[in-house]
Amino acid sequence: MIIRFFYSVLLIIIAPVFLFGLFRKKTGKPSVGARWKEHFGFTPPLKTMKSPIWFHAVSVGEMMAVTPLIKRYKQQHPEAAILITTTTPTGAEQAEKLSSIAEHRYMPLDFSFAINQFIQTIHPSQLLIMETELWPNTLHTLAKHHIPVSIINARLSNRACQRYKKILPLFRVIEPCLTRVLCQTQQDEDNFAQLGVSKAKLKVTGSIKFDLQISNDILTKGTDLRQQLGNGRQVWIAASTHQGEDEKILKAHQTIIKQIPDALLILVPRHPERFDDVYKLCCQSFLTKRRSLASSGKLSRETQVYLGDSMGELLILIQASDLCLMGGSFLGNKVGGHNVLEPATLNVPILIGPSYFNFKDIVDNLVQRTAINIVKNEQDIASSVIHLMTSKNLQHTMSKNARQFIAENTGAIDRTLQNINEKSENVNEETGCRS
Repeated sequence: MIIRFFYSVLLIIIAPVFLFGLFRKKTGKPSVGARWKEHFGFTPPLKTMKSPIWFHAVSVGEMMAVTPLIKRYKQQHPEAAILITTTTPTGAEQAEKLSSIAEHRYMPLDFSFAINQFIQTIHPSQLLIMETELWPNTLHTLAKHHIPVSIINARLSNRACQRYKKILPLFRVIEPCLTRVLCQTQQDEDNFAQLGVSKAKLKVTGSIKFDLQISNDILTKGTDLRQQLGNGRQVWIAASTHQGEDEKILKAHQTIIKQIPDALLILVPRHPERFDDVYKLCCQSFLTKRRSLASSGKLSRETQVYLGDSMGELLILIQASDLCLMGGSFLGNKVGGHNVLEPATLNVPILIGPSYFNFKDIVDNLVQRTAINIVKNEQDIASSVIHLMTSKNLQHTMSKNARQFIAENTGAIDRTLQNINEKSENVNEETGCRS
């Protein structure tokens, strides 16, 4: 009780800063708007009277990853009510694509009053949290209401494990409130065990990101876009870049076009509020076209940078490329990389920076199989891109090896659903969630 009290006091102090960033209107980014009350637990009732199964995915990345699992669950349980919560409006925008099978609400802040209000309105049957969103008051309140909580696709890097060890008393409050933790890898399971999670609750089910299914619509749109960009050109994409990475990538592109003059860079910033700034940066050195303003006709051969300033089209842009550099991997310990399995599934060779701790096990395995290249700086980026662009055999080898690795690791969705469908033991009666 004392630990959660001090945690709640700290949350009250930092909540205004968090809410300011969440509610502030940003160019090119969807807004929470009039739905801000949902973050305080004042959520509209669902259209159905059934108790829904509740999936939580904090933002757009987690939402895209969990989408195939939600679709599969609905196929198995066509009569089930499904609720999806996200924290961010970009995640909400992605969740709305499943509006035919699920309803969306914003996740309440981690205050007991907000969670209580939400539960009394929604009456969920169980909560499935994507990856590792562990909120003490939320978990405690759900346990009081006898609502099972599972972490699915759970990951806990060595770095994150060490951080949690510094607040171990708080984690010990959280642990009894968890019903099960379905981990991506054995290393993740070992790290959760180090923090005191009962081995009876732990199971390795694999990463559901391996089960990514690319729709024919995406493939067709990607092929059509490639024709617009120019089938005879060499096209590379820098995907999901963060502030501080774009300059490195553009410097590398300057080197690349000296050797391959008609090479085209597709640059896709991770956050939509950065679109305008990145466009101005590109225009300082290159003839740049924005996807949001480009016509459907063929792109001019003089265009050197194509800015992907649209939401939800990353897979289409990757499909239109010859090779992919994954962003979020050149900023030290700040981000830790993004999902390299998306380009791998699309048969696109991959480059990544030296900081990829969010996908360490996956990247290390791909490195061993000659299915990905790690590049340290703009010089490395340029030389690797040029080497790949001039070696179709290497491109084929890398993409083939990556596909084989994915094929060997599929099935996580089925294993996860098998565990979800098992009758959940009541966490409060089994372990007694601490107050």
